[in-house]
Amino acid sequence: MPRISSPQNPRFRDAVRLAESSRERRKSGRCVLEGEHLVAVYIDRVGAPETLIVNEDALSDPRIAALAEATSRADVLIVPVRMFAGIAALPADIGVLAVVRTPAVNVPAAASFCLLLEDIQDPGNVGTMLRTAAAAGVAQVWLSKGCAFAWSPKTLRAAQGAHFLTTIVEDVDLIGWSRTFRASGGHIAALVPHNGEDLYATELERPLALAIGNEGSGLSDALIERADIRVTIPMAAGMESLNAAAAAAVALFECVRRQRAGSNRSLPRTSTRS
Repeated sequence: MPRISSPQNPRFRDAVRLAESSRERRKSGRCVLEGEHLVAVYIDRVGAPETLIVNEDALSDPRIAALAEATSRADVLIVPVRMFAGIAALPADIGVLAVVRTPAVNVPAAASFCLLLEDIQDPGNVGTMLRTAAAAGVAQVWLSKGCAFAWSPKTLRAAQGAHFLTTIVEDVDLIGWSRTFRASGGHIAALVPHNGEDLYATELERPLALAIGNEGSGLSDALIERADIRVTIPMAAGMESLNAAAAAAVALFECVRRQRAGSNRSLPRTSTRS
C-alpha cells in the first residue's frame, strides 16, 4: 500500500476536489464516503472503491485494516494525519474515506413500496429520510428536481449507508411519475399537516407511494391532486406540525405496521382517480 506525504499526489488531489465541489461530484458521477461504516457498507453492497485514503494512525484499527485488505493495494493511499485532516469534513480520527462511483440507475419500474420526496431542501433531511426509508423496507425513493443532491457529503453522512440499501432516483417529474404509477394500479398517499384522513385510521393499499413535501410549504397542490388520499398525523392540541424527516418516519413505519399486521384492504370508496 503506497504511503504518500505530498498533497500534490494526483489521486489525493482528485479526492480533495470531489470533497469540496458539488459540481465536480455531479459532473464525474463520483462522491466521497467518510468513515468506516459508510465505506464498509459500500464495499459489501457495491464493491471496492476507486481510492481508499487511510489516516496512518488508523491502521491499527482492525475494522479499517480490513477495509484496506478488501481494496486493491494500488488503490489504497496511506497519508499522515495532517493531510487526512485537510480533506475530511469530519475529525481526522474517523480514520478512512473512499472515493467511489455513485451506483448507476437505469430508471426502474415502480416497486410496491415507494417514497416520493418533493423539493426537500436540507441535505440532512434528505439523508435522514433515506435512512428511514431503507430501515422501513422502502424499495425505491424518487426525488424531485428541487430536492437537495442525494450524494452530497451531508446527505451521505445522515443516511449512514442507506444509499446502498435502497434504489434512489433523482431529478424525477413526480407529477408525471404519479400519473403512470396510478394508471398501473398503484396508490399514492400524500402526507399533509392538516385536514387529511387520520393516518392511523386510514386504509392504505399496496402498491403504495408515500409523498412527503418541502420543509416549509409541504407538497405542491399539483402532487396532492394526483394522490388517492391525503393523510395527516394526529397530534396533541397546540402542536402545529412535525419536522419533515420525523413525519416521514412516523408515516413510513405506520405503513410497515399495517403490512406486518396483514391489514392491507381496499382504499376508501371516497378516493378518486383522474
